[in-house]
Amino acid sequence: MNFADMKSILGIGNALTDILAVLEDNTLLNSYHLPIGSMQHVDRETGDKIWQTLKPMGVQLVAGGSAANTITGTAVLGMPSAFIGKVGDDELGSLFLSDQARNGIKSTLLKGKAASGRAMVFITAPNAERTFAVYLGAAIELVPEDLNIEMFRGHDYFHIEGYLVQNQDLVRRAVELAREAGMIISIDMASYNVVESNDAFLHDIIEKYVDIVFANETEAEVFAKKPPREALDEISKICKIAVVKIGKDGSMVKSGDEYHYIEAWPADTIDATGAGDIYAAGFLFAHANGLSLKQCGDVGSIVAAKVVEVIGPKIDIPRWKLAKQEIRDYSGLLK
Repeated sequence: MNFADMKSILGIGNALTDILAVLEDNTLLNSYHLPIGSMQHVDRETGDKIWQTLKPMGVQLVAGGSAANTITGTAVLGMPSAFIGKVGDDELGSLFLSDQARNGIKSTLLKGKAASGRAMVFITAPNAERTFAVYLGAAIELVPEDLNIEMFRGHDYFHIEGYLVQNQDLVRRAVELAREAGMIISIDMASYNVVESNDAFLHDIIEKYVDIVFANETEAEVFAKKPPREALDEISKICKIAVVKIGKDGSMVKSGDEYHYIEAWPADTIDATGAGDIYAAGFLFAHANGLSLKQCGDVGSIVAAKVVEVIGPKIDIPRWKLAKQEIRDYSGLLK
C-alpha cells in the first residue's frame, strides 16, 4: 500500500507541553489543593509557582495534550497525520512545534497572546496515579474563527479531545467543518469533570456528528449515568462505535449489536500517562486500514501496553519497534 492511498488523520486540541514529575507522596498535591487523580485548571500565577517548585526536582518536558499525543501515535505508525492548535511566542511553543515536526506531523500551530500552555503532571505511588495542574495559556485562545474548511479538506479522520469541549462554539464549528469535508469523526472524552460540566452539549454533538467515542470508565459512567458495561450500550446507541477503556482490565468495544471485550496486552506498568491517547491512535490506525472491530481494539491495546512502561506519554524507539512488530504479527499490517 503506498502512502498516497493511506487514509489520513487531523487532530485538534490544546497544544500543551507536559511537565512530568514523579512524587514520593501527596504532600505537594495537598499544598496546592490538587485532589489526587483530578485535572485542575490553574491560573498563570499558580502555574508559575508550581513550576518553580518542580524545577529543582528534575522534571521531563514533552509536547503533550490529549489529541496531540494521539496524532503522534498515528504518525509514528505511518498514517499521514496533521494537528491544529495554538501556542505562545515562546520556548515551550517552539519545543512543541519541533517535537511535532520530528514525528512527521503537519502542524497548523497558530500563535496566541498568552504564554504556551503547559500541563504539570504529578505521578504518585503506589499506583502511578496521575494528577494534572493545567495552565492552558495560549491553547485556550483557539476560536471558531481560526478554523476554515481548507484545514479539513483532504483528511479522512478528524479526532477531537474532550478537553476542548469547554469551548463549545469551537467544537461545534470544528465538527461542522469535518462533516462538510466528509470525515470520520472521533472524540476522546478526556476527563470526567469535563463530561460532567458539558453533559447536554456532549450528548448533542455525539448524537449529531461523532462516529467513534472513546471514554474511560468514569467518563462513561458520568456520561451515561450507568456502570461501564451499560454505559457502553448507551453510548453505542448514539454513535457508530463506542469504546470504554477499563485501565489494566482492558477495554470494551461495541458497534450496533457487535460487542467485544478486549484484554489488556501484557505490560510492566510504571505510569499510565498517555495510555488512553495512544490506545485511540492504535484503534484509529487499525480502523483506517479496514481491520475488524475486535482487531481495532487489540491494536489499541498493543500500543497502550508500551506507553504504560515509560514515564510520560511518549513511547521510546525500542518499544515502538516492538509494538510495530506485534501489530505486524497480529494483523499483517505494517509490512
